[in-house]
Amino acid sequence: MLKKSHRAKTASVRDQLIQAAARLADRVDTIAIEPPVTHIYNPLRYAWQPHVAYLEQANDERIRVLFLGMNPGPWGMAQTGVPFGEVTAVRDWIGIREPVQRPEPEHPKRPVTGFECARSEVSGRRLWGLFQKHFENAAQFFQDSLVLNYCPLVFMEASGKNRTPDKLSKSERVAIESACDAHLREALVASRCEFAVGIGAYAEAALSKAVHSVSHPCVVTRILHPSPASPAANRDWQGTVTSQLTVAGIWPPIA
Repeated sequence: MLKKSHRAKTASVRDQLIQAAARLADRVDTIAIEPPVTHIYNPLRYAWQPHVAYLEQANDERIRVLFLGMNPGPWGMAQTGVPFGEVTAVRDWIGIREPVQRPEPEHPKRPVTGFECARSEVSGRRLWGLFQKHFENAAQFFQDSLVLNYCPLVFMEASGKNRTPDKLSKSERVAIESACDAHLREALVASRCEFAVGIGAYAEAALSKAVHSVSHPCVVTRILHPSPASPAANRDWQGTVTSQLTVAGIWPPIA
């Protein structure tokens, strides 16, 4: 008689990423953030459905290239639950339009209207616009790559000004980074990525710290952040990043 195997079946890449995101949402919700931050949005809560729909697009065997941003923008992931999730790119190219709830409390200057949002986030438009130019369709992109954010939270001051994680107090940063580092390690292990690409210096540093916890070979590199606040990003950002990804061996040379 054949003996039954008691070896647990390994969860799929998608399931591992979804479970890791759920744990991250729980971890960051317990962290207290003091003024000048007055409002915190956690799209892993109120935009969980589109976030799960996004993670379900990932290659379920292996993600060759994992891109990592810092945290959501008010008109991108804060609206759609998708990293760098500019509304038209998520809705029309990726094909996601799941229900989005409202954060509580909601900042009066940063309303969340989900896929009805008429504002366009420049960083997301640039990033997903580059992918649309390079890949024939979204399915081809997800066969090869995935974009995540290091921190899922949006931090806002009373004025509505965005406060990035690196501008928090030291104790707050330590708490946030502990939760986000744990999630990043889980994402790297689940994806078994060949390349981990920081979108900007902050994300690259987070990857360089986390990559030591994975057993598979993974090259960490960086691309220019698409934020319009960066003068360099306003000078042919697509051309610069295409060259960076080509030199890194991630994308094939342009014929």
